[in-house]
Amino acid sequence: MLEDRTGGDEDERVAALGMPIGGCPIGVVELRPDVSDIGWQSRRDEVERPERQSKRQGACHDAWGGITVGEVAYGSLASVYEWLVPDAKASPAGNAQAFEMVTAGLDPGAQILDCACGIGLLAVGLAEAGFRVTACDASPAMVERTQALARAHGVEVSTRVCRWDQLPDQGWQDRFDAVLCVGNSLAHAVGRSGRRAALDGMAFVLATGGVLALTSRNWEQIRSAGSRLDVWDRLVERAGRKAVVVYSWQVPPSWDAEHHLQISVAALQDGDQLQVTTELLPIWPFHHEELLADVAAAGLSLAGSTYDAIQPNYLVTAQRRTGLPT
Repeated sequence: MLEDRTGGDEDERVAALGMPIGGCPIGVVELRPDVSDIGWQSRRDEVERPERQSKRQGACHDAWGGITVGEVAYGSLASVYEWLVPDAKASPAGNAQAFEMVTAGLDPGAQILDCACGIGLLAVGLAEAGFRVTACDASPAMVERTQALARAHGVEVSTRVCRWDQLPDQGWQDRFDAVLCVGNSLAHAVGRSGRRAALDGMAFVLATGGVLALTSRNWEQIRSAGSRLDVWDRLVERAGRKAVVVYSWQVPPSWDAEHHLQISVAALQDGDQLQVTTELLPIWPFHHEELLADVAAAGLSLAGSTYDAIQPNYLVTAQRRTGLPT
């Protein structure tokens, strides 16, 4: 789950960092900080022309032929994703602890699928807690990071690259006691049809009585705030390196239209340089009530929801009903 930490004069701070305000990713930009005035003096190695940005944005828009965008997204952000994770969840143990309300009722050694595994923090934390864990993601770069983290922590996590709509093809029917789809990932499913196909896939691999756990942003809040820049109000430190994170939200008038979130992570390198990693992510938001209806349409019984109109994120849990046709 990603947190939004904002503050300051956003336009000036982003412009000083040399980050793009919209369009598709421009890759890595090296910057030289002037610490004396807490500002950034930019030194671009390459400047992308506006017409090229426009063409690339069109290419991005037309790329979603499948249910999710993971196969063409997170290729860049996978390398810096730890800076997007809240401090409390920045370790495998902390991440697993954050979802103890879901796993507390499971037997030791229960089988869990993390179907939006990202860099593997939750999957590895659950494996350390004694569960049998399978982790999958549509992004090969994310799965590679999960594999590396599991090796570093000396735990076994079975991994696979696949989309949510491909879950029924993995030989996992009725296998898992719990399926977790967290980190605000479900909004990457393309529209309501894509979201329902994703949830159908998750329900298919749940054992009877198994629990599905989903986390989501409060998209009502995101849309009411409109298109904007969110600059996190502090430096984030991971493994001794510091970075500043900027979100650029592109919110169209219609709920059903493709939205965009461009994330930029400016990490301090050795010496006085920054490496800026930027990626544009397509998003299809949904109302809380729509999500509950979609969960029910997948044949699952709602167990609970923490939705609160004034809170930025929420958790939905559901169970697979006995006798669900598969």
